[in-house]
Amino acid sequence: MADTNLTRGVLRTPKAAAIAGILFSILLITAFVLLRFSFPADASPAIVVFQLRVETIALAIGLIPFTGVAFLWFIGVVRDRLGAREDRLFATVFLGSGLLFLAMLFCAAAVVSSTVLAFSPTAEERLDARTFAFARNLTFTLMNVYAMKMAAVFMITTSTVAAYTRFVPRYVAYLGYPLALFILFGSQYWEWSFFIFPTWVLLLSGQILIDNYRHVFKL
Repeated sequence: MADTNLTRGVLRTPKAAAIAGILFSILLITAFVLLRFSFPADASPAIVVFQLRVETIALAIGLIPFTGVAFLWFIGVVRDRLGAREDRLFATVFLGSGLLFLAMLFCAAAVVSSTVLAFSPTAEERLDARTFAFARNLTFTLMNVYAMKMAAVFMITTSTVAAYTRFVPRYVAYLGYPLALFILFGSQYWEWSFFIFPTWVLLLSGQILIDNYRHVFKL
C-alpha cells in the first residue's frame, strides 16, 4: 500500500519544489545574461558581437533544456503540494500558462541555436544582415511578447492560489500581481523585463525553502 503513490513522502515535501524553482531561476537568469550580452538588440554592432561570441551563445542555449526540466518539476511539485486544495480553474490556467511559457522559451532558443549552427565563423563568410535581423527580431518577439505574457499569467494564477492557500507568505503573492501586470503590458517595451519572472520564482522558491526549514527546526 505504501508503494502505490510515488509522489508521497520525500517527493511531496516543499523542499523539492523549492530546489527545482531555485535551479530553474539560476539557470534561466544565467542563460538570459549570456544571451543578452552576446545577442545585442542594437542592429549596428550586433553581427560583429554575435560572431565573436558564438561559443557563449551556444553555452546559454545548452542550459535551456535543463531549465525546462527544472521548471516542469517545480510545477509538478507545487501542484502536488496543493493537493485537494487545488482549484480546477486555476490549475488549468496555471499548468497551461507554464507549458506555453516553456514552449515559447524553447522556440526562441531554437531560433538562436539555428542561427548559430547556420553561421560558420570564418574570415571568408559573414552572417547576412537581413537574416540576422530576422532571427534577432523573432527571438525578441517570442521572448518579450509571447513567453513573457504567459509568464505573467502564470504569476497571477500562482499568486492567487498562494494568497488563498497560504503555502507561501502573502507578501510574495501580493508582490506577484504588480510584477505580472508590468510584464503583461510592458514586456515588449523594456527588454530587461524577462529577468523579472525568474527572479520572482527565485523569491517564491527561497521562501518555500525557508518555511520548510522552519517547520523542521520546530519539530
